[in-house]
Amino acid sequence: MSVEISTLDPEADAEEWNRYVERSDGTNPFSRAEALRLQAEDTGTTPHLLTGFKGQEAVGIFPIFEYSRGPISGAFSPAPRSWSCYLGPSVLNVDKLKQRKADRRIQQFLEGCIEWIDDEISPQYAKFVAAEFDDVRPFVWSEYDVEPGYTYVVDLDASEDDLLDRFSGDARNNIRNADEDAYVIEEGDNDDVERIVEQVANRYENQGRSFQLNPDFARAAHERLPDGAIRPYVCRADGEFVGGILVVESQTTRYRWQGGVKPDTGIDLPINDLLDWHVMRDGLRNGLDYYDLVGAGVPSINRYKAKFNPRLETNYTITSGSFGLDLLIDRYRKLR
Repeated sequence: MSVEISTLDPEADAEEWNRYVERSDGTNPFSRAEALRLQAEDTGTTPHLLTGFKGQEAVGIFPIFEYSRGPISGAFSPAPRSWSCYLGPSVLNVDKLKQRKADRRIQQFLEGCIEWIDDEISPQYAKFVAAEFDDVRPFVWSEYDVEPGYTYVVDLDASEDDLLDRFSGDARNNIRNADEDAYVIEEGDNDDVERIVEQVANRYENQGRSFQLNPDFARAAHERLPDGAIRPYVCRADGEFVGGILVVESQTTRYRWQGGVKPDTGIDLPINDLLDWHVMRDGLRNGLDYYDLVGAGVPSINRYKAKFNPRLETNYTITSGSFGLDLLIDRYRKLR
């Protein structure tokens, strides 16, 4: 019996889809049906919630966003230029299988998804980002281009003192020697979500770089996703917002989604060191396993992230079709 691919409705079947999301190790809150609907609204795409079944048992999920404008068509996961965390395919109910059977089931699931995408969308361009999902061979066998990407992950598997002792001397001193009366770090509200996004946008603008995350999207994600899925950590000095990090939280992992940029302030505080430490410390206290710093591909930023003694993890960008079509879609989104 092969794996059959079905599509679930992001509204009518949201509860069923979210059960599969919660049972899969390779998902995060942006995989949930309500987040997929937000991404589709924000990017002008159509969501397709591909689900693989072996008999009555779900074995994998793969959210796909269809982009269609005139003669241009594309298939994406996550949605094009959505600035969401990782999506791509994920599996469930395979841990109990022996390796040979697990490999075969994953292969059948991905081959079925690839066939569905070809038959139903026939995209001129496709782009998927697979993280926490290692077996991308079926994409290679289907003549997709697969390029490795990298992120840093901190293991939250020690006491607070031991975790801090792993950091560089610079980071440890910044955290331990900061004047605790000079700042407050706390989990903020929906207005703070927008403040963090705007601070990042200003930083990008000052560097002459494009930044397209819509503050309304971030606010809506914070409002509509379950409590704790989006956590806006903020640092205040004298009651004023001076910096923040938007954290996405799954069952096992905190993701450093947005924020943590160089503050535009003359205040003498290691704001980002303190923010990252509080995010890690609270994650450790809440029983989470990992802090994903989301990215390890920019040397200047890597030097900062490496202070926390992370390990390097691989993810994959999977593409097929017309080179440069994603840039055309980018221009369309700017016009919107």
